[in-house]
Amino acid sequence: MRNVLTLPFDEAGNLIVASDNSGAIGMKKDDLVFVPYETVAYYSFRVAVMECMAAGGDPISVILHNFCGNEAWEKLTSGIQRGVGELQLKNVPITGSTESNFTMHQSAIGIIVLGKKQIGKMEEIIFNEQSKIAIIGNPLVGNEVIEQEDQIAPLPIFQKISRLEGIGVWPVGSKGIQFELNQMVKNKTFLKEQIITDIDIVKSSGPATCFLVTYQENREEEIKKLAGSYFHSVQIKI
Repeated sequence: MRNVLTLPFDEAGNLIVASDNSGAIGMKKDDLVFVPYETVAYYSFRVAVMECMAAGGDPISVILHNFCGNEAWEKLTSGIQRGVGELQLKNVPITGSTESNFTMHQSAIGIIVLGKKQIGKMEEIIFNEQSKIAIIGNPLVGNEVIEQEDQIAPLPIFQKISRLEGIGVWPVGSKGIQFELNQMVKNKTFLKEQIITDIDIVKSSGPATCFLVTYQENREEEIKKLAGSYFHSVQIKI
């Protein structure tokens, strides 16, 4: 299942709660990956907002839990604002809290994205004979995210595809493509040897650097046009 909660909100829709955590990535001397805090927050926001949108939510607010120190707050919120800007979201306030009583030796943050979902949006993804699957972007983790940024599926592409009617999208996280595909499709279980593609299907995709999309065969050209060079086809051996 996705890392989201769906809560009744009002007669028109539900509240979507999506989250992501990041640890040992930042600017502290004991961190394992050294990157600016703007980058840390951007990619953590990216994961949470993609989870929110994949579940049918329209983002309405962001909550930041900061364990990096007071001096990191502005840089972290700047990274979140970068993602909000890429998605051209309006009126998405950022709030949160900083641990300032104690100093940690490694960087850590948590991000929650709240969204509203209209009643009637796609709930389950069912695989049938007419179904097609594609991977958009490449699975990257750690320093690869910085070094191979040009292979990461852009947020605006994810947003456009996620808004298409009858299309299912699913961000790929640390457990890899095969794992996420079996979470995405409710009526099938796919073995590794059944999934034919030019992408490593068991490698971690870190901060959702790629995502899965499922669609009917007659929508393939539309998906390819939106995804461009980030599109990777998947063949399923039954």
